[in-house]
Amino acid sequence: MGARIVSPGEADPRELAAADLVGFGSGVFYGRLHPRLTDFVRALPSGPRQDRPGAHAFVFASSGLPETPVMPFTRPLVRLLEGKGFDVAGTFACRALDTWAPFKLVGGLNRHRPNTDDLAAARVFAERLRDARRVTR
Repeated sequence: MGARIVSPGEADPRELAAADLVGFGSGVFYGRLHPRLTDFVRALPSGPRQDRPGAHAFVFASSGLPETPVMPFTRPLVRLLEGKGFDVAGTFACRALDTWAPFKLVGGLNRHRPNTDDLAAARVFAERLRDARRVTR
């Protein structure tokens, strides 16, 4: 996609306001995305984005366990972003190394993830987002 990657501490809200598509993502910690990310999104201005009515966002995550309806880790951020006036174009999640308590004893769960298949799936997801933005411009 040719996008710049920044941490929440490096992100400039004015730059976000000017972007057509912004990705928000992190690893999953105890069933939640990183608190610095959610705190950053909470601090963004609320309401309809009059400045960029077509502003889209996407959410991505990596986790040791799969996202389930009982334990949705991307949905809370999607709702926060929608409350900030973003149209969330999609979410992507893949497995990653998990060294939480019991898994640490055996060297971790998903030791070789994300792998090339995960990265290929992420690329397809990103290309679909990019191509959809080209069509709507």
